[in-house]
Amino acid sequence: QVQLVESGGGLVQAGGSLRLSCVASGRTFANYVMGWFRQAPGKEREFVAAVPAIDWSSGAPHYADSVKNRFTSSRDNVKNTVYLQMNSLKPEDTAVYYCAARSGIVRYDPRDYSDWGQGTQVTVSA
Repeated sequence: QVQLVESGGGLVQAGGSLRLSCVASGRTFANYVMGWFRQAPGKEREFVAAVPAIDWSSGAPHYADSVKNRFTSSRDNVKNTVYLQMNSLKPEDTAVYYCAARSGIVRYDPRDYSDWGQGTQVTVSA
């Protein structure tokens, strides 16, 4: 099991930036896919980005089409931390953002992730 704690959310104007962090503990961080998901009120939790575990693929992150070219995810396996840099934020990016962990390859379905953080609120004003 992996314990995850997110931070970095807040209120920002449209066009602004935020960086979310997620610190992991409990198991070998580098062996886990680290995903970012978000959930807006009344909507289902959706995939945002994911960074592969160290042994899979080239390590290139995956992104949802809605955030491609605006969001960047990266991981620091020494600090056991994954980041989500969010630029050019839009009001439709408003949601609770969660980080999640799974072993194996990147998946886009939140049901495929076994460990979750508590979430951090991101609010983008128009």
